[in-house]
Amino acid sequence: MALNYIWIAFFVIAFVVALLRLIFFQDMEVFSELVNATFEYARTGFNISLGLTGVLTLWLGFMKIAEQGGMVSIMSRLIGPFFSRLFPSLPKNHPAYGSMMMNLAANMLGLDNAATPMGLKAMKEMQTVNPSKDTASDAQIMFMVLNTSGLTIIPISIMVYRAEMGAANPADIFLPILLATFFSTMAGVISVSIVQRIRLLDPVIMAYLGGMTLMVGGMMWGLSQLDRDQMRVVSLLLANLILFSFIILFIVRAVLRKVNVYEAFIEGGKEGFFIAVKIIPYLIAILVGIGVFRASGAMDVIIDGVRLFIAWLGYDTEFVGALPTALMKPLSGSGARGMMIDAMNSYGADSFVGRLASTVQGATDTTFYIIAVYFGSVGIRRTRHALTCGLIADFAGIVAAIFIAYMFFG
Repeated sequence: MALNYIWIAFFVIAFVVALLRLIFFQDMEVFSELVNATFEYARTGFNISLGLTGVLTLWLGFMKIAEQGGMVSIMSRLIGPFFSRLFPSLPKNHPAYGSMMMNLAANMLGLDNAATPMGLKAMKEMQTVNPSKDTASDAQIMFMVLNTSGLTIIPISIMVYRAEMGAANPADIFLPILLATFFSTMAGVISVSIVQRIRLLDPVIMAYLGGMTLMVGGMMWGLSQLDRDQMRVVSLLLANLILFSFIILFIVRAVLRKVNVYEAFIEGGKEGFFIAVKIIPYLIAILVGIGVFRASGAMDVIIDGVRLFIAWLGYDTEFVGALPTALMKPLSGSGARGMMIDAMNSYGADSFVGRLASTVQGATDTTFYIIAVYFGSVGIRRTRHALTCGLIADFAGIVAAIFIAYMFFG
């Protein structure tokens, strides 16, 4: 329901701002820009869906191999004690645990294309035990918020963009992003746990979280011993090596169990194709709403208002140049990416604003996009507290990114 009101607000606010531009500034092109934005973003949504078709077919094919080969069951048992407490409404050793683990691992490695199909697979599996098919379950909400909090260990894509924009040390945002996304994830988990009354101080939860913290800390220490160029190369190699190792492990395990690997891949791939088709209207709906909001100039009004307010309070306004990326990130991943690139192009990749925009880009994920795609893929219309908790995680990540950027680059 909240998503419904926000979607309507995009159009109403865009209309009001456009009308004011027409009345006070005689901007005769403003409504043409709004109409053009609807077509442009509808086309963008469809193109994204087409791109997802191949990726979903590929990764759901591999997940089907993992499922028939028994790897999903093994991963479910490994992560079961932790997830059974974080997702108390899911049965023990449920198939969704394996898919969720793969999804979160891909997100941590910055491999968005691999994470999405695994996340959709997990959402579909959780839907099988959802008592109300058009309403998000507690487990689906927790999983969605874990995704939108954007926990990232190795921000590969952002380092690549920084390198292309001429950054002297593209990996200098590695540690700031890791710290900022940690705060985002913790805020998301805590907010959902409060609403769902999950006991985070449970010894098992604390043991798993402590172990993951040590693992991340060890990886940070090892990478910190390298210079910047070596860090980027090793990070990229490590992420892709881990991912491809999973693929080989899936295939080998399936072969040992005498599974017809090719047929299993085809079976899973068919599921990916139909899921990609199903999410098209949901994706186009949310992107068109974002498009008209942006085309109306409402986003510029918000940024200018924040700049004036911060200046009135007497604080430094340098961070405001990166706010378009921060405000766009919950709405659109590609839009935020464009804002990040624009910030680096306007201010310089190694400027404070350029580095902050990069940190913000990696601190959270696209809440509205994830809700539209993940919930839309299984026909969920009532999102309950998912959007609120997701936006809390986004806000925490953005605020943390600003403070951490001042610590590292200010």
